[in-house]
Amino acid sequence: MLQNRKKLLLQNAGREAMIAAGRFNAKLLDYVRPHVKAGIQTGAIDELIHKFTIDHGHKPATLGYQGFTKSCCTSVNEVICHGIPGEYTLVDGDIVNVDITSVVNGWFGDQSETFLIGDVSEEARAVTQCAFDCLYIGIDALTPGCKVSVIGEAIVAEAHSRGFSVVREYVGHGLGRQFHQDPSIPHYPNRQSRQDRLLPGMAFTVEPMINAGSRFTSLDNNDGWTVRTKDGRYSAQFEHTVLMTESGPQILTLTQDGPQKGHTF
Repeated sequence: MLQNRKKLLLQNAGREAMIAAGRFNAKLLDYVRPHVKAGIQTGAIDELIHKFTIDHGHKPATLGYQGFTKSCCTSVNEVICHGIPGEYTLVDGDIVNVDITSVVNGWFGDQSETFLIGDVSEEARAVTQCAFDCLYIGIDALTPGCKVSVIGEAIVAEAHSRGFSVVREYVGHGLGRQFHQDPSIPHYPNRQSRQDRLLPGMAFTVEPMINAGSRFTSLDNNDGWTVRTKDGRYSAQFEHTVLMTESGPQILTLTQDGPQKGHTF
C-alpha cells in the first residue's frame, strides 16, 4: 500500500483484502434479503445482520460508530439515510433501504439496497428505479484517472431528466482500513470533485440518494442520525463499493440474488 497524500492506493494484498470484504458484505445482504418483507420489524433485520456477521468472525462497522447503536441502517420511505432499526414494522407499500458495512480482517465492505415491500405506489417505484439506474450510470462513467466529478455529472443529468433530485449533504467516500476516508464522492459535481481524480488502487463508494421531490434534507434532532426529505416525499438509494483498477472500475459488492445491472423494478 502507498499513501498518496490522504488517498490510499492499494497494491495487490490490499486489493485482495478489499475484494474479500466486499464479497462477504454482499453475501450478508443476500442472507437477509428474504426476510425484508411486510411484517418484520426493522430491529429484527438488524438482529439478523448482527448475528450473521459475528457468527462469521467479522464486525458490523456501524455498531458503536460515533455512538450509533445498531449494526445496520434501515431507512423507510421518506428517510434518506441513517435510519435506526427499531420497533417499526414494515407494511405493504413501504420502501426500505438496508445499508450494511462489514469489517473483514480490518478492511471495510459497504453497500446498500432499497427494497420494495409488496405493492408500492408508482412514485415509490419510479424513484427506486431512478436511484438504481443512477448507481450504475455513475459507475459506468468511471475510467482510470478520471475526475470524481464525472460521477455527479452523470447522476444529476439522469435524475433531473426524470424529474427527481439528488441529495447533496450526504456523499460517497473512500474506503479501506477506515470507514470514511478521502476522496469524498459527491453525487453532484462541485469544485473539489472537479479536482480529485480516481487512480488505480483507490477504493470508494458510489451511493446516490435520489428524492422524489426536492433535494433538501432534515436531520432528526431527537436521535441525531435519521435524515428525512424536507418535503416528506420518498427517497431511495443504492450503493456499491468500487475499486478502480488499471483497466477500469471493479464492483466489489455484487450480490448473487439481488437486482443486477439493467433490472426493472
